[in-house]
Amino acid sequence: MASVEIRNCFKSFGATEVLHGVSVDIRDEEFVVLVGPSGCGKSTLLRMIAGLEEITKGEILIGGRQVNNLPPKDRDVAMVFQNYALYPHMTVFDNMAFSLKLAKAPKEEMRSRVNRAAEILNLTDYLARYPRQLSGGQRQRVAMGRAIVRDPRVFLFDEPLSNLDAKLRVQMRAEIKALHHKLRTTIVYVTHDQVEAMTMADRIVVMHDGIIEQIGGPIELYDHPDNLFVAGFIGSPAMNFVPGRLMRENGEAWVEAAESTRLPLSPKTPGQNGQPVVYGVRPKNFRLGSEDGRTGIPIKVGVVEPTGDEIEVISSIAGEPICAVFTDRHDFRPEQDIVVFPDLGSIHLFDAESGKRIVD
Repeated sequence: MASVEIRNCFKSFGATEVLHGVSVDIRDEEFVVLVGPSGCGKSTLLRMIAGLEEITKGEILIGGRQVNNLPPKDRDVAMVFQNYALYPHMTVFDNMAFSLKLAKAPKEEMRSRVNRAAEILNLTDYLARYPRQLSGGQRQRVAMGRAIVRDPRVFLFDEPLSNLDAKLRVQMRAEIKALHHKLRTTIVYVTHDQVEAMTMADRIVVMHDGIIEQIGGPIELYDHPDNLFVAGFIGSPAMNFVPGRLMRENGEAWVEAAESTRLPLSPKTPGQNGQPVVYGVRPKNFRLGSEDGRTGIPIKVGVVEPTGDEIEVISSIAGEPICAVFTDRHDFRPEQDIVVFPDLGSIHLFDAESGKRIVD
């Protein structure tokens, strides 16, 4: 297997620059997910690693060797695409063995590699079938098997689960993670789905507008987002944000928001008195109460969304839309007045001008 080093890489299409000096080191046998909204540059970066896009500036190393000018076939990587790209006139066996046939591998070696990949992916009983006879999940496994038989140093996945239904995506997430555990290979995986990123990755690279916003483990990004973008992108439902000013008086701290709304903070919260800030609280960090204490925030129930194990309440605070999630059973009704209490130990505070985190 091999490490992947991306050093100060730029990519331009004509006069339009889409990647702006991206750098990230991916360790040997690590599962790294590139995540971000559409157009952030994640798939372009993956294609640059694969050799399908030229690097405008910077360098990429695989296993310590610079590959900038190497064609894709000489980089020892295998890519699994969003569309399965299977040959409809070939059986599963022939699809998986196609790259070995091109390389004129001995028939016995070809059979051995395909059978091993089929066993790993539970495809042994399907080797004689054609793609049209398979489900979406089985076709995706065939595409993965075609990559496995090449025995590459690095696997590249470009949104491989996008065409699957919700239940099958959950199943395939588990299968790909199990595959990584079995093969102990380096994987670079691209997705726009932050749930996929959180559940699969050793480390996540959050991208936005051609730059890297933050790199870290799933829990690190969830608990300690560097800025407003990461805080709003990682986590489902998304973090609630309310702008205001940081205020201090008599040993207390709070955020003064619109409509004279006071949002509670720990007295130890850093920051300047009067500083414009954004108050962040995750939906699950509210609790319900009836007290009239200073830390309570009165809200009016807007929409109630029961999901089975949780109840989501859509409302607003100081004119900003918010979502609160409760695990206890409550008979909420639209227009009902309730009081919510944010967990002061879980508040995220961001500088309004820079978007950088002040405290969490």
